[in-house]
Amino acid sequence: MDTAIKNEQFVNAISPENAAARINSLDWQQTEKNLDAQGCGLLRGILAPTECQTLAALYSEESVFRSRVIMGRHGFGRGEYKYFSYPLPELVQALRTALYPRLAPVANRWNTAMGIDVRYPDNHEDFLHRCHQAGQKRPTPLLLQYREGDFNCLHQDLYGEHVFPIQVAILLSEPQRDFTGGEFVLTEQRPRMQSRPEVVPLHQGDAVAFAVHHRPVQGTRGVYRVNLRHGVSRLRSGQRYTLGIIFHDAS
Repeated sequence: MDTAIKNEQFVNAISPENAAARINSLDWQQTEKNLDAQGCGLLRGILAPTECQTLAALYSEESVFRSRVIMGRHGFGRGEYKYFSYPLPELVQALRTALYPRLAPVANRWNTAMGIDVRYPDNHEDFLHRCHQAGQKRPTPLLLQYREGDFNCLHQDLYGEHVFPIQVAILLSEPQRDFTGGEFVLTEQRPRMQSRPEVVPLHQGDAVAFAVHHRPVQGTRGVYRVNLRHGVSRLRSGQRYTLGIIFHDAS
């Protein structure tokens, strides 16, 4: 059987119900605490190794993507990534759909604390409708590929007026086996303070949920906003693939 057909059949084999069951079984109470305290939360074992390998193999299948970005051409770092086109592979769609309602309450609570009027609906379809009505119609889930010497500069994934304040990255490769280096890095800038770094230890199939732009922090004089950026440190050897789940679409 053709490899592309096998990959498509495998990626589309998981049902949205199975993805939701796996995601709902995680300790979301602890994840919310970690998001509030650190701006990120580790989600262990979202994908099985075979699912990771099959998603990574999609990188060579041009038909499932809308665009390719070479980071070095834009000053983003070194490496490359591709944005999926609609319709998304069913596994990617299932993850996006199932993760959103777990994160929306955190997003709404953060906006309330920061005095931001925007509220997010309970389901992702309604939020995408808001994006599309504003002209943000291009899908943003992506696959990233890094090789030896590649890295991703600290950045924020902001694509238009409507931004969901939390996103998810899922590591598809295994550290120390497939690559060395390439740690996920998050930095947080608090007012009148130097930036605080956070390195998140991920294994194949693990995910990290993290703040896209800013989050609230309780200070002695009330709540204030801190600004966050994320990136990937330099790969020392091997090859690293990541699935990025961004919940707002792009204009």
